Amino acid sequence: MRISRHVLIAATAAGAIAAGLAGPAMAQSTSAGDTVAAGGQADIIVTATKRRESIMQVAAPISAISGDQLARMNANSLEDYITRLPGVVFNDYQPGVSEVVIRGIGATTYHEQGQTTVGYYLNDFDIEEPNFPIAIPDIDTFDLDRVEVLRGPQGTLFGSSALGGLVNYHVKMADHSKFDLAGEGLVGSTKNASGTLNYAGKAMVNIPIIQDKLAVRVMALQRFDAGYIDNIGLTPEKKATNDFRTRGVRGSVVFTPFEGTKISYLGVYQDTKLDDQTYISYDHTYTRSTGIEEPQKTSFFLNGLRLDQDVSDFATLAVLGSVDKKTNFTRFTDPYGYVTGVVSGPDVAYDDTHAHANIKTIEAHLASKDNGGRLSWLIGVSYIRSTKYSFDQMYAPGADDYIDAHPGDFTEPSNVLAPNNRIYGYETSTLNTDLGIFGEATWKPVDGLELTAGGRYYRTRAEGDVDNLAGYVSGSAVDLTGHVNQKDSGFTPKASITVRPNSHMLAYFTYSRGYRVGGINPNAGLLPSIQNSYKSDRVDNYEVGVKTTLWNGVLTLDADIFDMVWKNIQAREFGPAPGFYSYVENAGSANVAGVELAATVKPMRNLSLSTSITYEDAKLTSVLPYAFAANGVGYYPGTTLPGSSKWSISNNIDYDLPDLPGKPTIGLAHRYLSSAPVAFYTSLDTPFYRGNYNLFDARISVTLREHLRLTGFVDNLTNKYGILSGPFSAQTTPAYSIIRPRTYGLRVDWSI
Repeated sequence: MRISRHVLIAATAAGAIAAGLAGPAMAQSTSAGDTVAAGGQADIIVTATKRRESIMQVAAPISAISGDQLARMNANSLEDYITRLPGVVFNDYQPGVSEVVIRGIGATTYHEQGQTTVGYYLNDFDIEEPNFPIAIPDIDTFDLDRVEVLRGPQGTLFGSSALGGLVNYHVKMADHSKFDLAGEGLVGSTKNASGTLNYAGKAMVNIPIIQDKLAVRVMALQRFDAGYIDNIGLTPEKKATNDFRTRGVRGSVVFTPFEGTKISYLGVYQDTKLDDQTYISYDHTYTRSTGIEEPQKTSFFLNGLRLDQDVSDFATLAVLGSVDKKTNFTRFTDPYGYVTGVVSGPDVAYDDTHAHANIKTIEAHLASKDNGGRLSWLIGVSYIRSTKYSFDQMYAPGADDYIDAHPGDFTEPSNVLAPNNRIYGYETSTLNTDLGIFGEATWKPVDGLELTAGGRYYRTRAEGDVDNLAGYVSGSAVDLTGHVNQKDSGFTPKASITVRPNSHMLAYFTYSRGYRVGGINPNAGLLPSIQNSYKSDRVDNYEVGVKTTLWNGVLTLDADIFDMVWKNIQAREFGPAPGFYSYVENAGSANVAGVELAATVKPMRNLSLSTSITYEDAKLTSVLPYAFAANGVGYYPGTTLPGSSKWSISNNIDYDLPDLPGKPTIGLAHRYLSSAPVAFYTSLDTPFYRGNYNLFDARISVTLREHLRLTGFVDNLTNKYGILSGPFSAQTTPAYSIIRPRTYGLRVDWSI
């Protein structure tokens, strides 16, 4: 199978290059403002290679959506646009911590227990800690310049985490050339929201302080998404409990003291508040049942400083440093009858988690300038230091009194098993460091041919302490502790061959590698069956791709075929009842192979048709041991990776009418996701699935007066019901996340 896939890749590469050489293609004429809602590429400038390049000239599978395009599709958060791109799915389970999965590289549809398989960056600052993330910032789209999504391992230039790819947000920075002011307002309604409206208010001001030298930009926002899930377990029952609020501020200062030198500061604060969790308890309903509400709050605060400096005529130096602080509070109920036997109502057991993290990063890289020579290069060094503290406590109301009243039923007194009704708790403190030295060089032996080689040497450290407190659930009368201090080092190589037969076409073959760091398990020291730590895993990627424009930009194509091997998988697993302890085990290997296509066709001046199509086959290739599996062994080769749909398709139609009053634009979007299991399963299990749905969105916008535009929209036009995730569907209390019901509204955008 492996040989045949590599042969297929080589044959496809040859065919693509031949087609490009023979086809009557013309130079592309699209602009950054053209519609690319479903994955077709406009000529956006990106920094995927740590250089500023046109996206259509980057010999790599990358998608980008400009801020203008995000506004046209009425996108506010990741879920509104990320799945329109090829190769991307979104594990939309808990707002503020939901994860993007690229090319099927994921071992759960919940949260990875260790480092995520996708990297997250903000203006090239790393914003994700190298272990379990307590918050994954979902940057609001207002005043964004663009969002870049790189598919495939990015370990050489970006380091750990980017096994499947990475997401790089770019907010607009201060502009010292002009004064600018903009605002956005939104009001809408969601089916089953019990009459509560959605709303948003956002504003931005850009002020030049010294013309062409110094400028300041400030943005503020608040967005409220009304809940649509009824909680029938509350006393009394409550409608639409999962209201969600996002608010934030951004500020930037750009100083250009003289030509060739630029100093930039970026500050970003954003927090979220969820009144009740977004999962449901019963399939094909909009209801959940928990005895108390399960709120969640997250925040992050990034401060970043960057220097861009020309070094004579031969290179450009970039130095970046950032401090990122995150917090998280989450509550979940535990309806398992601990101590008192209560499984519902206001006295049900519940779990509170408080966590905070501090991530410090610094990077410097030197890149050669494009002076028309045969050789270009980039070298750099990066360092990350991350600390995190988490305190997880489980309470059972009335547990201490119950134990005192029934002392014969328990082995220890209440002050040991349930002090102040706390029946379980563990504290985790971790320190992670990651040093990387990286570089790439590209040689052009002849015009139209490029040979690239690069790599990263990394050295990581993961130190952690876990204190499992004495209590009823742990079954121990004394605290149980675990300690890990492990170091790792290695090299991630990359090599590619690029052919550019003309200015409007390129084809590439690439080998790349990505890796994740290891760490301490959250319940280390608690049970002999749970190992204290887990080690790094890696993905090796082989792919071929082609990008071209035809007929003077009428047709734009971006396609690739990939074959990835995932080894030593960090698999998130759960212990037996009643604790269901979460832990990570390195085990098994998997293969993911697929095809990605993004295309845009413009049959007439004002009509744009875009599509993105992904087919992938993601399966285990060796046994993934799991002692608590139904078969007592684990998951066998051929098992589909959780959440890996074979097909994902996105289509978009945009029609502009610039000659009519109001210059109306009309858009219709479609998304399809085929079914996929929500978790690993054996032949003895009854698998649960997500996907197998079609979604349609529609919008129309008109210009009311100069600089003022009104947009009407309907999301989930047919009010389709669909499961997004359900990693705990087989447990005592199932939990599914679902598509937001039909939502419609009006949006106003204003700028000068």
